[in-house]
Amino acid sequence: MTLSGKTALVTGGSRGIGRAICIELARRGANVVVGYTGNSRLAEETAAQCAHAITAQGDVASMADCESIFAACEAAFGPPDILVNNAGITRDGLLMRMSEDDFDHVLEVNLRGAFNCTKLACRPMVRKKAGRIVNITSVVGLSGNAGQANYCASKAGLIGLTKSTALELASRGITVNAVAPGFIETDMTAALPETARAALLSQIPAGRLGAPEDVAAAVAFLCGDASAYITGQVLSVNGGMYT
Repeated sequence: MTLSGKTALVTGGSRGIGRAICIELARRGANVVVGYTGNSRLAEETAAQCAHAITAQGDVASMADCESIFAACEAAFGPPDILVNNAGITRDGLLMRMSEDDFDHVLEVNLRGAFNCTKLACRPMVRKKAGRIVNITSVVGLSGNAGQANYCASKAGLIGLTKSTALELASRGITVNAVAPGFIETDMTAALPETARAALLSQIPAGRLGAPEDVAAAVAFLCGDASAYITGQVLSVNGGMYT
């Protein structure tokens, strides 16, 4: 499956799952725009592993920043044919102790950020009558998780956004889907104490944490021609931990 000639904009592309997605889409021939918020070194490291890539800085919670990211994409490669809304943050805590700022900020980045970027991607995709949008949600957006009311709400909202946008854009040849990773090997999970890691593994029938590349492969499938009749769906990549 080739993505040759396509341009993919990936938010939160500097590390972890986002980096793996950038590398996989580039491996399949796409031009890649590595969106990032703060760490230019990591973003450049990602871009260096892609054949044709640029980096574009901005906070997806800001429409002005999103417009800047899209302008950089268009200047380098033209409007994106593929948008992957991967940027996300956490501000964990029990709801009764959670500040309003922590609740709002997570929703602004994780959910409003996807809205901002999707809105900007829609117009050129509609003109082309083609496009792929993939939103990275989470298993906890389906199951819930204690101590993550803000994060779970943002990821559940992303599923609703996916389904609604899919209905609006299906007649224009644009698919909109979501990928819901389970527990994935990242910097965060690598820092877990061994007891916490064992507790996580006990919840996963596959017996291992996922790799960022597992998620990237699912995203790449949804970005290609083979998925042209799939839209409004949530593809879980979780080793069977939530079905």
